[in-house]
Amino acid sequence: MAHACCGPGYASPEAATKAEREKVLYTIALYTGTGIEEPDYLATVDVDPNSPTYSQVIHRLPMPYIGDELHHFGWNACSSCHNDGSKSRRFLVIPGQRSSRIHIVDTADAKAPKLHKVIEPEEIKEKTNLTAPHTVHCLADSHVMISMLGDSEGNGPGGFLLLDENFDIAGRWERQANGMRFNYDFWYQPRHNVMVSSEWGAPKTYYPGFDLKDVAAGNYGSQLHFWDWSKHEIIQSFDLGDEGLIPLEVRFHHNPDSTHGFVGAALSSNVWHWHKPNGHWQVEKVIDVPSVEVEGWPIPVPSLITDILLSMDDRYVYFSNWLHGDIRQYDISDPSHPKLTGQVWVGGLLGKSEESKGKNLAGGPQMLQLSLDGKRLYVTNSLFSTWDNQFYPDLSKAGSYLLQIDCDTENGGLKINENFYIDFGKEPAGPSRAHEIRYPGGDCTSDIWI
Repeated sequence: MAHACCGPGYASPEAATKAEREKVLYTIALYTGTGIEEPDYLATVDVDPNSPTYSQVIHRLPMPYIGDELHHFGWNACSSCHNDGSKSRRFLVIPGQRSSRIHIVDTADAKAPKLHKVIEPEEIKEKTNLTAPHTVHCLADSHVMISMLGDSEGNGPGGFLLLDENFDIAGRWERQANGMRFNYDFWYQPRHNVMVSSEWGAPKTYYPGFDLKDVAAGNYGSQLHFWDWSKHEIIQSFDLGDEGLIPLEVRFHHNPDSTHGFVGAALSSNVWHWHKPNGHWQVEKVIDVPSVEVEGWPIPVPSLITDILLSMDDRYVYFSNWLHGDIRQYDISDPSHPKLTGQVWVGGLLGKSEESKGKNLAGGPQMLQLSLDGKRLYVTNSLFSTWDNQFYPDLSKAGSYLLQIDCDTENGGLKINENFYIDFGKEPAGPSRAHEIRYPGGDCTSDIWI
């Protein structure tokens, strides 16, 4: 855990791998789009095997309004602030992707978080002309930065919102965004003065659901953007074309000296690797997941790579194939030549799913979070309300699962932990759908070192 003398987070990725095991985790759980008129909420889950409430939701913090579509969220401080003893990793920043409302949650009591502040969408639109908040990263200068996927009308390209240390709107981060048609995820690597961002689509395109006609019309993204971190402007863009449609989560190596990173292209179902070998950024495709013919489908079904993450030691990459139903582990010791080392089936459309605690696993694996030591992978199965209803219509009635996958970090390999299963179909107000996951002590998809 953080020490007062040093500030939040860890001195290095190596130090993070030796941290105390996670005892609780937070995941957001949604009623948006399920037909249940209740607010989305933050669920606190006990993940301590020695606790009497292990593998249970122990607290629920409902948001003030209905229909936010809580999605991705992050911390006010992470390892980028490690040397600042005045900061603490205390506040979660939880945006509503559909409402554009931003909730600040106080986790001073780690097992029973409380709502601290709400930033209303009208203020955000008035001050920045932005909507549809997505990725949250803290910056070392006390700001929180959020990728915004739309303008006030729900059109692209969106931009980047800054909040100050009091969670007041400080304006937009980017000075100019020439060449950016859409926005989605981002990750910065200050030692190389770079930020990388990716593209989904405009909110008005993806909010209603997925339509193949939008792909043909060019309404979904295919670009990676490399930004000058100090000048706040794009210095190079790569169009991945039809082989890289809808590049979503971007993940740099945790080692801040490294220029290596990966992005999963959801619709094209492949993984791309970038690095800077000779002073210039280069991008290459390193993993392809073939589409599969499924009865009743007009096209071969893509795997739909929806989340990807790197282990804290940068040895393994994990990603989820939401439509096919498998999670994969690859050894990336040689980043240009990943080797498949583990695979587990936890839902999907191909009928290959395993069971957990005798439960049929509805939906497909989606959001991932790995323990700091790399041995436990947590997974939920909701993507986005309208897309869930389209591809997995039973999920609104079944509710989400939260699974734990045991990871062999020596030889590779994945296995469902049969002692852990959270059934969000049994929640007090009815079945809910879980999405992103965070730990109080920091995690593999939010901590950045400078």
